[in-house]
Parts: sequence; structure tokens; C-alpha cells
Amino acid sequence: MDDQIFIGGGGPDYGMKQGLALKYANRHGLIAGATGTGKTVTLQIMAEGFSAQGVPVILSDVKGDLSGLAASGSEGFKLHDAFMKRSATIGFSDYRYDAFPVLFWDLFGEQGHPIRTTVAEMGPLLIARILELTEAQEGVLNIAFRVADEQGLPLLDLKDLQALLVWTGENRGDLSLRYGNVSTASIGAIQRRLLVLETQGAAQFFGEPALELSDLMRTDPQGRGLISILAADKLMSSPRLYATTLLWLLSELFETLPEVGDPDKPRLVFFFDEAHLLFEDAPKALVDKVEQVARLIRSKGVGVYFVTQNPADVPEDILGQLGNRVQHALRAFTAKDRRDLRQAAETYRDNPRFSTEDAIREVGVGEAVTSMLEEKGAPGVVERTLIRPPSSQLGPITKAERAAAMAASAVAGKYDTAQDRESAYEVLTRRAAEAAKEAEAAERAEEEAEAAMREYKTARRYTGERVGRSTSRRSRSSESFGEAIAGVVIKELKGTTGRRIVRGVLGGLFKGR
Repeated sequence: MDDQIFIGGGGPDYGMKQGLALKYANRHGLIAGATGTGKTVTLQIMAEGFSAQGVPVILSDVKGDLSGLAASGSEGFKLHDAFMKRSATIGFSDYRYDAFPVLFWDLFGEQGHPIRTTVAEMGPLLIARILELTEAQEGVLNIAFRVADEQGLPLLDLKDLQALLVWTGENRGDLSLRYGNVSTASIGAIQRRLLVLETQGAAQFFGEPALELSDLMRTDPQGRGLISILAADKLMSSPRLYATTLLWLLSELFETLPEVGDPDKPRLVFFFDEAHLLFEDAPKALVDKVEQVARLIRSKGVGVYFVTQNPADVPEDILGQLGNRVQHALRAFTAKDRRDLRQAAETYRDNPRFSTEDAIREVGVGEAVTSMLEEKGAPGVVERTLIRPPSSQLGPITKAERAAAMAASAVAGKYDTAQDRESAYEVLTRRAAEAAKEAEAAERAEEEAEAAMREYKTARRYTGERVGRSTSRRSRSSESFGEAIAGVVIKELKGTTGRRIVRGVLGGLFKGR
């Protein structure tokens, strides 16, 4: 089965061996089932299979169990005998314990190499999703991004975005005339949500050095694909951030990778665990984007596999594109559960030997109802399948083992130290300082001019007290003329010159490079 990934097989009550054909692995897939039915193990054995075939893998570790991919299983494991028995039952004669090449990643830099992106690369749509913004607030965020593009202001980290929003609020009058209403209430709401995000530690996600996608597509010296594991146990406390991070990764792959058509095997496989978080309360624009990416990214050689409790968690337009399916048991305690079960069964190609609906309800832990794409991409007949045991360790590795794996990884030291080059925050801060100096100089010049006028008037009055009537008249006439000139000078300073200075102050805050 060199051209397939072995998923499982049968016994007396099961069908033929089930394998995932590599040439159809970029047609996407689904791993579904209730909690505790074996989804994580299925994800683990599929990651092992792809890695062994030289295909890099990206997956998220929600419970911390998948770190065991980095260590080999052992005969001392309590399930060793059960694993050996199952491998014999399903005809898995090549079964052996093995460890796989792993890269550990973590948004917070605690359980893996830091993973970062810039605010500009994330974009306003996904940031609005993280912050749960209203339509009006998202509109203001789009305006800020548009102005940053036009003025050449790099948006790298959160303080860049925060500084830009401050400037947007100060200049909302001019911006509203050009782009539409910019309200201080919307800006305030965005700033508050950014503060919450920063407090949660997500600020570390935005900045440089940004992740290079090529580091997710590595192979080891033996030609096995590296398995990139994103630590998500802490990240799950911010489900929107978790879902948006994985969607960003998927979008970056879609926008960056070239077209390859239908390769003999995928260039990369992406597992999206807890997929319901991606679609829960998601705006239509975001769901449409996911559908577009899922439909087109297969031509980039990328396979996407959604892992969730119920197929109903995935919108129908996307579910219809998932050709390779492993369905673990679904519980049917309520009327809604029964409807979901019936709906799930209807998406499979019937097997005359059994009822698909009954099989989905009855399969035990480590068993599944499977359907893989066959010749010409047609869905295979649904089969009851015993999932093969994993070769790597079942359960997490120790902290010391994780630290050793990180120290020896191919990207050790590359992302560990954050960088802070000049960007929007520094540019706007510098321009504000320059504008303040110009304003101070203008104010000082105006005060000096007014002081000079006061001295001039005093001197003229003093000269007029020492002359006669006719001289006094001339003095008053001259004084009136001097006052008129002084008035013109002050008016000029407060008028055209003042406006020029004001233009310099405000323009300097946001002039292009």
C-alpha cells in the first residue's frame, strides 16, 4: 500500500481494508464523532501515515496528547497486547513502534517555538473576527487599514494598530468626508477589545520575525514529512483567537503556494481540530471565504481535514467537498441528535450489508464508519472499520522531552527573540513630536511679535506726551498708523501663517514617507 495510508481493516464483522489514496488526499476529509470515541487516535495515525509518505502535516493539539508523535510506542505500554491483537485482526503485518519528526509551535512561546504574524498580514477581516466587532466597527477598522496602505505605514504589532486608531480618531472629520462616518464610539470599542486581547497574551502573536511558511513544509533527512504541532490547550480559552489563527494559516497557504494541479501526493496536509469553533456565529463573509479556500486550495496541493464532534457543525457547501471520511460513533439521545445522525448517514454511499445509520450509532471506541475516495475520485462504499493502532506514543511526552525536541529542531533560535523595527507606531510618534516642536515655535514667534507691538505702542505713547497739540495730533495719527500695521502683522500671523503652521502640524502627523 505504498500509494495509500492504511486506516484500518476488518474482522469477521467488518469489510475490506480501508486506505486513503495519496493522489486523492488533497480532496479534503472529515474526522467526526462524539467525545471519547477515538477521533484523536485517528488523527494521530493519519498524521503518522502522511509523514511516513514524505508529506508535511500541520495540526493543533487541543488536549496535549498529540505530542506523543515525537516518541515511539513501547512494549511496556499497558495497551501493548491490545494493539498487537488488533494489528493481527486487521492484517496490519507491517505494524511496529516508531517516533516521527515533530516541530512544536505555540502562540505564547511556552510549549513550542513562537509563531507570529503581522497585523497587516492578518488583515481587517480576520482581526474583526477575533475582536468580535460589529459591522460599523469593522468598517472603521477597514478605513484605518486603507489609510495605512495609502500612507505607507507598516502595521506590524498591536501598538501600531492602536497608534493608527488614535490618529484616525483625531482626524475623523476629514476621514469621514472621504470614507464615511468614523465615530469615536467605534474607535473606543475597538481599542477596548484590543486591550482585552493584549491582556490575554495574544499580543505576542503579532510582530516579527513572522512565520515563514516554508518552515511548515519541511522533511527530515530520511525524507519523512515534519509534523508541525500547534499547542492549543491554553489557546482554547480564547476560541475566536484559536479558530482565526488556524484560518489565517490556511489563508496564507492558499495565497502563497503556486498551482500544482493534481499531484501524486499532497504537498501539505492541514488538520483543523475543533472545527465547529470556526463556523460558530461566523459572519457569512467569513464562511464564504472558508468555502472558497477549501474549494481552491486542493489545486495548490494542500489537503484540509476538519475534525469535529458532529458533521452538522460544518456548513453543507463545505461538507460536500470532504470526500475522505472517518465517522466515529454519534450519540442519539434527543430528537435533534437523531436528526443529525440521520443526516450524517445520508451523506455516505450505502452498503447493502448494513444500515449506515445503525452502524454510526453502534460502533465502539476505536471503530468507525469510513468512506474513502476511489478511482476517478468517486466516494467508496461505506464500511465498518477497526482503526489501526498508532506507532508513536499514545499520550503526551514529558516537559523535558519536549524541551529536548525544541532544542534540536530545524528552526531552533530562529523565532525565539522578538524584533521591533520602525513601523506605524514609531513613525506617528516621531511625526507627533516634530509637529509639537513646530507648534511650540509658532506660538513663541507669535508671543514675540505681540511683545514687540506692545513695546512699540508704549514708545509711541511716551513720545506723544512731550509734544504740543499739533504734534500730538501727528503723534496720534502716526500711532494709529503704527497700530494699523501692527494689527495687520498680528492678523497675518494668526491667519495665513497660522494656517500654514497648522497645516504643517496636522500634515506632518500623517504625511507619506
